Amino acid sequence: MASDDWTALSRPLERALGKRTAKALERLGLKTVEDLVLHFPFRLAHRGELMPISQVREGESVTVVAQVLSASLRPMNARKGFLLTVRIADGRNELGLTFFGKAMRPLQYHERRLQAGTIATFSGTISSYRGELQLNHPEYEIYDDEPDLSKISQPIPIYHATEKLPSWHIERAIAAVLPTLTAADFPDPLPAGYRALHHLPSRFDAIHALHQPPEDKAWEQANARMKHEEAFVLQTSLAQRAAQARGRKVSAFPATAGGLLQAFDERLPFALTDGQVTVGGEISSEIATCVPMQRLLRGDVGSGKTIVAVRAMLQVVDAGGQAAFLVPTEVLAWQHLRTIEGLMGELAMGGQLGSSTQSTRVEILTGSLTAGQRRKALARIASGEAGIVVGTHALLSEDVQIPFLGLAVIDEQHRFGVDQRDSLASGVHTLVMTATPIPRTIAMSVFGDLDVSTLRELPQGRAGVTSTLVPLHNERWMDRAWERAAEEVASGGRVFVVCPRIDADQPEDAEQSEESEQLDAFGDDEAPTDASRLASSRAHEQEQLNVPGTDIASKDEVHSAVATHDFLTGRLPGITIGMLHGRMKPDEKAMAMERFASGQAPILVATTVVEVGVDVPDATLMIILDADRFGLSQLHQLRGRIGRGTKSGLCLAVTGVASGTLAHDRVEAFVSTTDGFELAEKDLELRSEGDVLGASQSGGQSHLRFLSVVRDAPTIEVAREASRALVHDDPDLTLHPELAAAVATLDTGRAHYMEKG
Repeated sequence: MASDDWTALSRPLERALGKRTAKALERLGLKTVEDLVLHFPFRLAHRGELMPISQVREGESVTVVAQVLSASLRPMNARKGFLLTVRIADGRNELGLTFFGKAMRPLQYHERRLQAGTIATFSGTISSYRGELQLNHPEYEIYDDEPDLSKISQPIPIYHATEKLPSWHIERAIAAVLPTLTAADFPDPLPAGYRALHHLPSRFDAIHALHQPPEDKAWEQANARMKHEEAFVLQTSLAQRAAQARGRKVSAFPATAGGLLQAFDERLPFALTDGQVTVGGEISSEIATCVPMQRLLRGDVGSGKTIVAVRAMLQVVDAGGQAAFLVPTEVLAWQHLRTIEGLMGELAMGGQLGSSTQSTRVEILTGSLTAGQRRKALARIASGEAGIVVGTHALLSEDVQIPFLGLAVIDEQHRFGVDQRDSLASGVHTLVMTATPIPRTIAMSVFGDLDVSTLRELPQGRAGVTSTLVPLHNERWMDRAWERAAEEVASGGRVFVVCPRIDADQPEDAEQSEESEQLDAFGDDEAPTDASRLASSRAHEQEQLNVPGTDIASKDEVHSAVATHDFLTGRLPGITIGMLHGRMKPDEKAMAMERFASGQAPILVATTVVEVGVDVPDATLMIILDADRFGLSQLHQLRGRIGRGTKSGLCLAVTGVASGTLAHDRVEAFVSTTDGFELAEKDLELRSEGDVLGASQSGGQSHLRFLSVVRDAPTIEVAREASRALVHDDPDLTLHPELAAAVATLDTGRAHYMEKG
């Protein structure tokens, strides 16, 4: 870009601050003036109470205004290096300052600055040496004139920084460029009426208050304003998406008497729960109209979402349409096919001998089909013979034609990208399902373009699951776990043994869930930039790997499916041990599941490939090895694979991490409740905010750095209502160009991240 084309914000920092400073700031990803002024402080510090030297106390953070009496630089006596001692006085009392260094030159710099007679403010923490109070390596600011006490009392903004670029250098760089900017450089996406209603400052004023707050209250008001901005822009984007989807007309599929759905209901061997009836009614009425349904069905594991989806699909088939059921894995696709065919019986035998006159065909489409199988399946789908199509990503291929598609059901949609979802569901009724219980604030922020239905009840007859934490290094407990596995098999049960690895050479399962939470050493309010976060997280993990019994187990202790299979084969003679993981071929996976379900191999050693949707009613025991290696969401999903029949289930969460660590707290939270929604709230408490919506970014145009979906539910809700009303009145944001620009600049990757949940 030519210099003539630079705006005040796009100007390179090299031009604004000089090459040396610009190069240092570039390590934080800050290249332009805009990058710099949008690099906000993450907290405030205070110099401490201004006080006379006589009132300082050991351990206190203090700021004193004093005059230098003397400065003396000498070599240290006991070890290599140098010591600069400075005496200061406030007119009545004296205080010592000490600066240490291996080299003399840096200390000579302080010695030259702190000449006798110099007046400065000195800030630091008081310590004691040989009974005398002192400040070690204090920060100081020298005054040529009388010190400005009003400035000294102001809070200090603290920025994410680097070792060679401390926070106060960033503060000075921002102070140099802020005066060159005006309100016109910061168009305000928040409507003036909204700002006035909620007593929010303008964007320009908020940016100034964040960098140079005169007091804590001003900084807090600026933070609140930025939270509203992030919430409003996000919710406007989601409201536009919802309005655009609902603005397209689709085919209506009203319920018909005497059809497949009625026959299906009559053959169900159990009664629907009240929740299934209520949600089913909502869906039925919506797909009966030409306004496209856009609904999220959230429900705990085992709450009966599949039944709700099948009933909706049958209503569409009754009315002459087709329905597609998109699932993330091949194992789950075949599982859903068997479940649907089992529930429908002869109703799923359309086109086959002996089928009912009221029937349709349930087709499956996965990547493992042979060329011949795929060709026949595509023909049955294209002809409309297959009323219901269950499939994986193979459903999204260009050669798949579903001519009468009226309903797309997407299971565990976080496994699919936005473009993938839209390629199937655009222009048809859409039902998105998730077995991951989602707190209401997350649902508002992530699925804001969808109406939300919730299933909380479990079907009658479910015996439930009990969970217990098992200490890995307690031999008696582990012996009892394997004994219990043998007892479950003897009584006709099935046993899952879940491992975090396939084998020692491949630490990650090829089909491991994208939802696996990574341990995070940082809290909500002090999350560093992405680059430093990643580096620090890796360093933290490496450090922990070398310390037995801490947050992360040592590499040698991480259980793999292959090694565990071999161990159990020797430990439990007479019992056939099966194995299932992501590197197996599709037919091998199907065979492993069949042998497990039938009881031929009643113990199945598996990775997280069994996390979602696998339904084996006789499965009564699950042993999760290295449970601390899994996120709470995964643990809960895994536990949902047992206790699905009339027999109660037992889940043993095995961990070797020490009590009091984050990982141990997570496992304890898991075993403390089987309520998925309660667990989801607990998950938010234990995880950092960045894990929820990717809140941390480094510089530049970024979003959701202020808003907390955990703590700011009222702000999100207020913004949601206001943005929906605004979009209703001004769908294209013609009257709100600043807001339109902010929505347009939402980072594409970030939007996809959020849509994926």
